[in-house]
Amino acid sequence: MGANHSREDLNLSDSEEESGDEQTQEEEEETYEDAKEQGSSERRRPKTPSSLDDVEAKLKALKLKYPSSTNPNLKNAVKLYNHVGGHTATSKWVVADKLTSYSFVKSSQNDDGEEEDENDDEEEDDDRESTWVLKVGTRVRARVCAEVQLKSFGEQKRVDFVSKGVWAMKFFSEEDYKGFLTEFQDCLFENTYGFEPTDGNKVKVYGKDFIGWAKPETADDSMWEDVEDSLVKTPPARVLREEFEEAAEESGGKIQSLALGALDNSFLVGDSGVQVVRNFSHGIHGKGVYVNFGGATSTPVHSTPKKALLMRAETNMLLMSPVTHGKPHTTGLHQFDIETGKIVTEWKFGKDGTDITMRDITNDNKGAQMDPSGSTFLGLDDNRLCRWDMRDRNGIVQDLATASAPVLNWTQGHQFSRGTNFQCFATTGDGSIVVGSIDGKIRLYSCNSMRQAKTAFPGLGSPITHVDVTFDGKWILGTTDTYLILICSLFTDKDGKMKTGFSGRMGNRISAPRLLKLNPLDSHMAGVNNKFRGAQFSWVTENGKQERHLVATVGKFSVIWNFQQVKDGSHECYRNQVGLKSCYCYKIVLKDDSIVDSRFMHDKFAVSDSPEAPLVVATPMKVSSFSISSSKRHA
Repeated sequence: MGANHSREDLNLSDSEEESGDEQTQEEEEETYEDAKEQGSSERRRPKTPSSLDDVEAKLKALKLKYPSSTNPNLKNAVKLYNHVGGHTATSKWVVADKLTSYSFVKSSQNDDGEEEDENDDEEEDDDRESTWVLKVGTRVRARVCAEVQLKSFGEQKRVDFVSKGVWAMKFFSEEDYKGFLTEFQDCLFENTYGFEPTDGNKVKVYGKDFIGWAKPETADDSMWEDVEDSLVKTPPARVLREEFEEAAEESGGKIQSLALGALDNSFLVGDSGVQVVRNFSHGIHGKGVYVNFGGATSTPVHSTPKKALLMRAETNMLLMSPVTHGKPHTTGLHQFDIETGKIVTEWKFGKDGTDITMRDITNDNKGAQMDPSGSTFLGLDDNRLCRWDMRDRNGIVQDLATASAPVLNWTQGHQFSRGTNFQCFATTGDGSIVVGSIDGKIRLYSCNSMRQAKTAFPGLGSPITHVDVTFDGKWILGTTDTYLILICSLFTDKDGKMKTGFSGRMGNRISAPRLLKLNPLDSHMAGVNNKFRGAQFSWVTENGKQERHLVATVGKFSVIWNFQQVKDGSHECYRNQVGLKSCYCYKIVLKDDSIVDSRFMHDKFAVSDSPEAPLVVATPMKVSSFSISSSKRHA
């Protein structure tokens, strides 16, 4: 348990060789060049040997340094490394193959789910879906996709990736290195979208206004650099320090979610109740108060709550559970009165006399949960975006004690035609709405209209599973299984005024997004079945305050990025990168169990020696609080 830094300082060293291997990188490069020259020379001056014995004697006399099985004209030659030892003190890179080659081949799946090379299939099935596969010698075979977590190192002419282990390839020339990256990106585009990577197809996928997403070198990134002039570039290194860890109330079952409060208390939502904890400047701490779900209604909370939403100055909580055949849709929710410790009603979602479903709910804006008179909240379904009101149509608050399965009042919203496939949403400080979709699109709606998006960012091929936005609406953070996408929504309109994509059409001066990723080693250590979940900004609810960090959960890791560092275009991560800029500089909190949720407390709990509020990390049976401070203060 504790905090670790990403392994940005890992270098491949030729001293880390296989046992008995004393060949240096320079020698290998000479071998590769000698092999090419030798093959070329032999072609220019062909000679007919007098006997096979003469041939064998001459080959031995050459003392060639490449293996006898290597083709002297080896195409796409690389040196292949494998990482062993995980995160232990003995971890290291070892040479897997001194001289091998890579290739991209088209492959299709057979009836057993195994991939077959199309070139090897004599009776090719035209109905099979083909895909590009990266092959490296006889050791690596990986489908070209985001899951391989390819990371490039321009200065070393090297790429790292994951495929049943962690691998690295070193190239013998800059030309070979860049050629590989170009070919990989082309194969990735075709595998993702099903189109060849032509300029016309890229316009078809991204739209002409977003062509900078396909060609980042042509995008206008000035917005990234101009936004935070008041902040100092290259922020000081931060230290994560665990303040305390506490076990959850056993009678409440496993923790399912966190509901952090901005006032006195926060809440750990379990299988059958809520544990109330106290907010402090160094984190959250239990008060010994536990409230079981129960109440005035005949229908108890019959399914574990997956969503908890605080309302009415954090005295009430809306609990939402999936009940439709295990799918993330529900026809209603429960309202839990924290002060009395009772479920006071079961609300139904309905429109025009018909029950409908919702898959997600959220507050009207970033600070709405602190409003003591708040009665409305937002709802989202696959093709619905709306606002619900707990008051009746005559403006009188319903009598929850006597109401019989009251129906929430649909006050605003829109039912879209099929195809939007909404997954998740979040709100800004003024109530503007950002929505993520299964096709990867991210749509921005103003606080005044839910009918038509002001801006629709194209997808990068992966579904958006969670989305967040800064209080001022300038930055949007989307979560996918394998990476986070950070988008700048700022643009300059025709009158020269600075706006966000929530208030108007952005035109074609749109910045390329930046990606936040785990390096291949950490990705492999997190586990192939563990995905990024719930990425979000730190929490502010005042104009002029700026979010400082971003946090996401993957398996037993909580991963924290410095927001200012991610925005800094001169940051070392971005040097010599090809394609969209990716940031790999982060801190990791490692727990002994899978993490349920990781969130920063409200900005009001930040103290003078720690400019960021504490980070709260919950596992099924424990909750921990971490403070973040400058490393200079702990030198």
